[in-house]
Amino acid sequence: MNGRLIAIGDIHGCHEEFSELLRLIDLQPDDRLVLLGDLVNRGPNTPRVLELARVHRAISLLGNHELRLLNYRRTRDLKFVKENDLETFDQLTAEDWTYLENMLLTYEDPDLNLVCVHGGFLPDIPWSKQPAEIITRIQVVDAAGQPCKRADAPEAPSWADLWNGPPFVVYGHTPRAEIYKRKWSVGIDTACAMGGHLTAFILPEKRFVQVKARRPYFS
Repeated sequence: MNGRLIAIGDIHGCHEEFSELLRLIDLQPDDRLVLLGDLVNRGPNTPRVLELARVHRAISLLGNHELRLLNYRRTRDLKFVKENDLETFDQLTAEDWTYLENMLLTYEDPDLNLVCVHGGFLPDIPWSKQPAEIITRIQVVDAAGQPCKRADAPEAPSWADLWNGPPFVVYGHTPRAEIYKRKWSVGIDTACAMGGHLTAFILPEKRFVQVKARRPYFS
């Protein structure tokens, strides 16, 4: 019998909060730890976060921040980078890059009727057919049915408000002050790097565990 499935929202280099959350969760050998992407950037220590992810054999999903770093490494085209991407880029070891290159796009648990993803899905296309450019970046769906950032379509509904499942989706990417619960999804990016919380969602008991950020690292 499988142990718990434990999903953790966007860590963004917040290694102390990640360490504390791991202690609170008390990982067991048969647990599955799923990190919902954006392990990197913004916070104080990306390499330490990646080291902890490896030590705890985490299943890590590709986020838009990892995708930017990987695209820049492949092309050296500055159009792919922003914020503190280049600072992170210079800190990463060969082992870190190997870890990023092996991140999954999604993680499915058919027994729980559940899929984990970084950003989300367009509601009218089979989830397994959607590309990285959509599922790592989507926040809202505009009037034309296109995936957008909240900032680019502030009146548009969240993709999660339009998602009617199945499957149930556990996601990060869209930072909010509170956990965003819907019938068929839950958003657990609670803005740790911005001074919020780092959130874990534990299944099958559907329990949340949170750690308050030590301070805001990014605004």
